[in-house]
Amino acid sequence: MKEGVQMKQSIQLNHGQKAIPTIGLGVFKVEDGDTVMDAVVEAIRQGYRHIDTAAVYENEEGVGDGIRKGMEIANISRDDLFITSKLWNADQGYDAAISAYEASLVRLGLEQLDLYLIHWPVKDKMVESWRALETLYREGRVGAVGVSNFQIHHLETLAANSDLVPAVNQVERHPLLRQTELASYMSEHGIVPVAWAPLMQGGLFEEQTLVEVAKEVDRSVAQVLLRWHLQTGWVIIPKSIKPHRIAENFDVHDFELTKDQMERIDSLDRYQRVGPDPDDFDF
Repeated sequence: MKEGVQMKQSIQLNHGQKAIPTIGLGVFKVEDGDTVMDAVVEAIRQGYRHIDTAAVYENEEGVGDGIRKGMEIANISRDDLFITSKLWNADQGYDAAISAYEASLVRLGLEQLDLYLIHWPVKDKMVESWRALETLYREGRVGAVGVSNFQIHHLETLAANSDLVPAVNQVERHPLLRQTELASYMSEHGIVPVAWAPLMQGGLFEEQTLVEVAKEVDRSVAQVLLRWHLQTGWVIIPKSIKPHRIAENFDVHDFELTKDQMERIDSLDRYQRVGPDPDDFDF
């Protein structure tokens, strides 16, 4: 490995006992049962120690099966893994959020999650939901708590109503949506940024600038994208069910993008989303 290339393998959270691994496996829209189980097993076998799911994905049971089988194959313990799930919108509110967390544990077959997130900032409910997550954390029932798809004003609403700062904020992020203002705010407040859709769901694989950079470093466009995220301080949770893609997405620690290459990728930003706008969603 070239000197100066080594990246952080994990980032310490502002609360909780565990650091979050910088690369995780995302399982959005992965079918429950053998499909998601096999992907989780393969990821753990390849060296992943961070798995990210959600109640609304309807695959927590398969993820749990994959965790148990993966631990056995890799000869590791539960303490070696970092598992995240999320509170769905229909379950927001104080009592409902507590119950939803317990239901996720049952489906996953786990005694505790390392991180539990409010999935979307549901108006008039997110403060009560955050109070519930704060209770879970204060009582030692979850390792850490955070949010997903929160804009700055949503984070400020939580700050005005709670002393507990979210450990992470998981948002859509890729070169066409760099989230620079939000990232600066999170950095100032000690909130770890986590990127969902870091590959823009495959929508950037033909982007000329990225193709050129990939040729320069003799890597795939996906690897260039993931490396770009890591070098800008973001945690990533790329999704795949194909063993060779799972391996490729994890193999991004032994090369480095130059300042010029990073700036060329940065220049692609045009505030373009593939997912819903957190200020305008109806689910």
